[in-house]
Amino acid sequence: MNLWLCPLIAFLCGSIPFGLIFGKIKGIDIREHGSGNIGATNVWRVLGKSFGIPCFLLDVLKGVIPTIIGLSLIQFTGMRNPMIQPALASHAEIHPMLTAQIFQVLTGLCAILGHNYSPWVRFKGGKGIATSAGVLIALMPAAVVILVVLWAIVFGISRYVSLASIVAAGALPFLTLWGSYHHGKIADGTWNKPLFAFSVLIGVLAIYKHRSNIHRLRAGTENRFPKKS
Repeated sequence: MNLWLCPLIAFLCGSIPFGLIFGKIKGIDIREHGSGNIGATNVWRVLGKSFGIPCFLLDVLKGVIPTIIGLSLIQFTGMRNPMIQPALASHAEIHPMLTAQIFQVLTGLCAILGHNYSPWVRFKGGKGIATSAGVLIALMPAAVVILVVLWAIVFGISRYVSLASIVAAGALPFLTLWGSYHHGKIADGTWNKPLFAFSVLIGVLAIYKHRSNIHRLRAGTENRFPKKS
């Protein structure tokens, strides 16, 4: 049971609807304006960058903080936490390293699911891009740098936040696999399989959450940030 505390805490942290809270501060329901989404992009579009930037940073932290806590508490070597260690030992039928990896990425996944399906807004939420970025900062920071550059290039050319996010989400599994190959982890069999599965899952989930944007992109009606003059 102790092993499930980190994913549970992560879900609760991720479920905090900062976009909705910022809207309430301004006296509006953000779900009734713009795209109707409670994520940072819609908050920025409706309330301006003075609210959009803090909302984005808080959504990122919802992913970073619980995932770092999970990485610190759920360890497979040199475990120091007496509460978590017995939980890992009880899963002796599974390799302890694999068990730790599974619950580490599960913690990050639950933070994202908390944002996307928050119980405080009837199990609805944002698209999870900012929170996913926070989780990835904790799990694979080098990959985040590459994804940010890719996102910025696509956004700079298209001015579509949704398109840039979709491209970055689709690239994530390939980047994760390349990283394992580049560091020789696949060759020696020590690559983090749960992390790769996680990257595939959140990539697919992010694209799925953008399905309405995909329809608008195809129809030419998607909201587009104007180019700076």
